[in-house]
Amino acid sequence: MRDTGTDPFPTSPAAPAAPHDPFVRVRGAREHNLRGVDVDIPRDALTVFTGVSGSGKSSLAFGTIYAEAQRRYFESVAPYARRLIHQVGAPKVGEITGLPPAVSLEQRRATPNARSSVGTVTTLSNSLRMLFSRAGSYPPGAQRLDSDAFSPNTAAGACPSCHGLGRVHETSEELLVPDPELSIREGAIAAWPGAWQGKNLRDVLDTLGYDVDRPWRELSAEDREWILFTDEQPVVTVHPVREAGRIQRPYQGTYMSARRYVMHTFSDSKSATLRAKAERFLSSAPCPVCEGSRLRPEALAVTFAGRTIAELAALPLNELARALENGSGGSETARVLTGDLVARIGTVTELGLGYLSLDRATPTLSNGELQRLRLATQLRSGLFGVVYVLDEPSAGLHPADTEALLVVLERLKAAGNTVFVVEHHLDVVRRADWLVDVGPRAGEHGGRVLHSGPPERLAEVAESATRRFLFDRAAPEEREVREPAGWLRFGPVTRHNLRGLRAAFPLGVLTAVTGVSGSGKSTLVGALTEAAAEQDSVARVVTVDQKPIGRTPRSNLATYTGLFDVVRKLFTETEQAQARGYKAGRFSFNVTGGRCETCQGEGFVSVELLFLPSTYAPCPDCRGARYNPETLQVRLRGLTIAEVLDLTVEAAAEFFVDTPAAARSLRTLLDVGLGHLRLGQPATELSGGEAQRIKLAAELQRPRRAHTLYVLDEPTTGLHPADVEVLMRQLHGLVDAGHTVVVVEHDMDVVATADRVVDMGPGGGAEGGRIVAEGTPAEVAEVRASRTAPYLAARLGR
Repeated sequence: MRDTGTDPFPTSPAAPAAPHDPFVRVRGAREHNLRGVDVDIPRDALTVFTGVSGSGKSSLAFGTIYAEAQRRYFESVAPYARRLIHQVGAPKVGEITGLPPAVSLEQRRATPNARSSVGTVTTLSNSLRMLFSRAGSYPPGAQRLDSDAFSPNTAAGACPSCHGLGRVHETSEELLVPDPELSIREGAIAAWPGAWQGKNLRDVLDTLGYDVDRPWRELSAEDREWILFTDEQPVVTVHPVREAGRIQRPYQGTYMSARRYVMHTFSDSKSATLRAKAERFLSSAPCPVCEGSRLRPEALAVTFAGRTIAELAALPLNELARALENGSGGSETARVLTGDLVARIGTVTELGLGYLSLDRATPTLSNGELQRLRLATQLRSGLFGVVYVLDEPSAGLHPADTEALLVVLERLKAAGNTVFVVEHHLDVVRRADWLVDVGPRAGEHGGRVLHSGPPERLAEVAESATRRFLFDRAAPEEREVREPAGWLRFGPVTRHNLRGLRAAFPLGVLTAVTGVSGSGKSTLVGALTEAAAEQDSVARVVTVDQKPIGRTPRSNLATYTGLFDVVRKLFTETEQAQARGYKAGRFSFNVTGGRCETCQGEGFVSVELLFLPSTYAPCPDCRGARYNPETLQVRLRGLTIAEVLDLTVEAAAEFFVDTPAAARSLRTLLDVGLGHLRLGQPATELSGGEAQRIKLAAELQRPRRAHTLYVLDEPTTGLHPADVEVLMRQLHGLVDAGHTVVVVEHDMDVVATADRVVDMGPGGGAEGGRIVAEGTPAEVAEVRASRTAPYLAARLGR
């Protein structure tokens, strides 16, 4: 590790560990691409981990330091209870000393849940329910309710009609039978399942005496009503029509109406695909009983400050705080509870989230918003002596809100905590007490600590990719603004906080949509994609986001881009494969035949250790290769299929240089800066930025003759400034090729190079939803009403 010179902290990193060591000392970290890293990081300080995407900074901060702190905590838990907790395995590290308990605030979200909301994540809903229970205004003679009675997620409070969801799903003949010209046998009831189950339902109807060969519209209204909506489930003996060469015995068949089948599938199926299909045949509407409030009538009869709990939960947090303050007079209980609520709301609004309401569902929040809500909750916890490990807390934050975030991080530190932040935002990096820069590049070209010390000393580290952006910030070069090839006009749009908004986006240029969090940027761009799909001037609409390319280790770079199909085809064309009669499926680790059956193509096996967390070890038979010995005997230019999947994109580009179908995919991956990834690298090991660039590469490798609209929602999230440069070269290349690119973005480096800027605002939530400024970056930088203008002007050097 590089010697960083004078140490501003009381104990030098080179000093031996003391009983009250002021440093967290990591020795021999080997997680992912880390190469036996030794590093000392001060406690009671704000430390920022930097480096290009894939350099190993998250492997050090989360995969090593936080994982070890979590492991140590679990060791203090009773062995029996430990079995009930999901535990990660021990990190690959020699030793860590001076490590306090740790709290992790990552960008990953749990499984989307319609019942999870801003109120439940921050626990503010619990306090609001307590306020209504103890200090609410009850109707004369009404019994006082427990706090659970004000929750839509409990049996005591949920509206019995919609079960606390606020909406009911129903269907209709038009949805279930889109083409009444067809007969039942021809598939008129589109909502029914396919294959044998659908045939069974048709045969049961035939046996019951209904005409399955007449066009649907010719059936009587009574028959159509019964077939689609009956709750009866008659059981009949079905005699299938015999087919040549097949023996089909009679069987007992149960009828299920189309409506019953759709509702059952939508509510009970564990298959996301089946649920999505069922949802196409349903319409959603506010519950007629609770009118969308999700609560029982007795809970809605109680008020505070003249409003029901549902009405208060629907207010933006800024307004909710004012409403509670105005209604806090009266009992001492009301004053205490409202005072606590207002103070806790203040920590959320301090992080720029005052536009959210308590009833806002978490699946509609960005990862950055979710992380900041969790951060606000931690601020009120009063913990001290803890290591907080944060994953890009500035993600999704407008520059105007970053200052507030920095104040919050300083408060966490001032309370006696250690704050570790994985971050790319240069304003956050500059405010750090200590900087750990990992690199120099990504993957196998990274995994080393280039600098651990005060930020200003990074200027001496020539290898660092961060150094240039931190210290050599010049205004962007003057670039000629492209002229639009046409305009895409749409509106009026009334959705979320947009109220009758009309907009016009230029075609054939790069447009950046800016504005503070919650100003309506994503809503505007969503309306744009819908309008573009109906325009003749746009042939295709492509949306590229940062969602994972797969949720299991079986999904990887090669499978997502289609490269794996090319590779397997090449293996089937070898002499060995031809002689043995191997088909392409033989070379897939997801299919029985070629894969190792001991690990079922996983490459590793789980080892149960009873009271200790399960650990994973390489498969004893294939030793991690994922294939059986017979498959691995087939070689393509000297390499087995497992060895090909272990190649990096860089190495594979050389290996497949004479194979056009593979070379094209690999070239696009190199162009977006992903040369460090292995072809078989599991999707679960990829960062959000890497996943987004893989999607972009998959699009870039397609032939692009027709005019395409590319829409990217915050494409720089998770990207180092050096990676942003690579990304922007590709996006400008798309525009130069005649396409249109629209990015929703907070990074002023990106905005400054756009042809046009559409700035939303002026604030978030109800204070936003308008186009405040639009024009070239230079024009928008001069609009005083825009909160983006001063930051854009600074980046333009004005």
